[in-house]
Amino acid sequence: MKLHFIWVGKTKNQSWRALQEEYLKRLSHFIKFEITEIKDKAKHETIEIEGNRILQKVNQSSFVCLLDVKGKSLGSRKLAAEVEKWQLRGLKEVTMIIGGAEGVSSAVVERADFSLSLSLLTFTHEMARVVLIEQIYRAYTIIKGYPYQK
Repeated sequence: MKLHFIWVGKTKNQSWRALQEEYLKRLSHFIKFEITEIKDKAKHETIEIEGNRILQKVNQSSFVCLLDVKGKSLGSRKLAAEVEKWQLRGLKEVTMIIGGAEGVSSAVVERADFSLSLSLLTFTHEMARVVLIEQIYRAYTIIKGYPYQK
């Protein structure tokens, strides 16, 4: 299985960027992944235009997991079980989408096969990226029985 992260905007803050790179490096020991950064919507653009940019980057056959405050809230072990279930289903690619500051269009929501909430709290997008990558890394350590999950 390959992971494809799609998110809106770049990670500009050096500290968040360093954490992001650290967890991506750790994650690379378990799985192949790709990151696609989508340009932030301009002031004159609608959320639908931004959504179209996101959807253009999603492979037709990919299983899509959307990060959404209304999504399913899972603990680390349950997320690990979900990731393992995706692997056992033989999914070739899972695309994880983090939308822009205003959320995502209804078309992106409709395309999602699974919606995941990281928290009821609001995070910056840079923070959400790090938390997502860290939790996916943690999921793989749980699946493999490594001690990191404590």
